[in-house]
Amino acid sequence: MARSMAELLQQDMECEGLLECIHGLKQLDKECFQVMVESDEPLTIDDVAEQVDRERSTAYRSIQRLLQTGFIQKEQINYEQGGYYHVYYPTDPDQIASEMQRMLNDWYAKMGQLIQEFEDKYEHGEDTRVAAEG
Repeated sequence: MARSMAELLQQDMECEGLLECIHGLKQLDKECFQVMVESDEPLTIDDVAEQVDRERSTAYRSIQRLLQTGFIQKEQINYEQGGYYHVYYPTDPDQIASEMQRMLNDWYAKMGQLIQEFEDKYEHGEDTRVAAEG
């Protein structure tokens, strides 16, 4: 359930809160991301599932959310005898931060527009009320 902006501003938030606040990521998503950040090499879904102690299908869904938000990248590794598998690794933190800043700027511009629409809509109501009372 969405919380009000006032509630969000009053709570103590850490940088990981951005993952939830801006992208709607879940606790498991944050855990999977942390596992990938701490790894020295790209990981398979099976590797991540084992490290977060979840079923492969559950880890897969989390990894898909991380891919969609751009927090991780996917690379295909080909076997010499044919076939392939995928490994996953975190996106550069500067790139993630830039994207979150862009999203925040877009949100700020949209909120400014909505505030202006609110002011325009209800300012006329006050003018009408003053004229009726006069």
